[in-house]
Amino acid sequence: MAGAECDLCEIIGKDDVPEGIRIATGRYADTYLRRTAVIAGHTVVVWNGRHVAEPTELSEEESLGYWSELVEAGRAVEAVFRPIKVNYMILGNGTPHLHTHVLPRYRGDPAPGMPLSFDDFEEMDPQDVSRWSRALKDLLNSE
Repeated sequence: MAGAECDLCEIIGKDDVPEGIRIATGRYADTYLRRTAVIAGHTVVVWNGRHVAEPTELSEEESLGYWSELVEAGRAVEAVFRPIKVNYMILGNGTPHLHTHVLPRYRGDPAPGMPLSFDDFEEMDPQDVSRWSRALKDLLNSE
């Protein structure tokens, strides 16, 4: 919880990490499209300031900024992937650094009406990831 050897602190500011590609850098968050994902379009918004584990550790300004950038990421995921629903998950049990999983949900996905399992990560097609990341970057960096 204190941030010692935090995996997410280590990736902040990096464009290309094993799990994904950075598609946006905001004042409050870095956003990554995952290469290994539970579903196509799985994106993670990572708080990019000092190490915090919980959203309650943010100041009011930081909180507003983080949530605003999270919503922008969600809008971009909706525009590119056209899901029927988007789930936003803040867990932090495995990595106690503030981050939010943005998970598009599709008709016929693996867990209709239920949360997706984080036991079922799979490698996404590299060509798809490249195409998707370009489309998301265009949306997120055009403002």
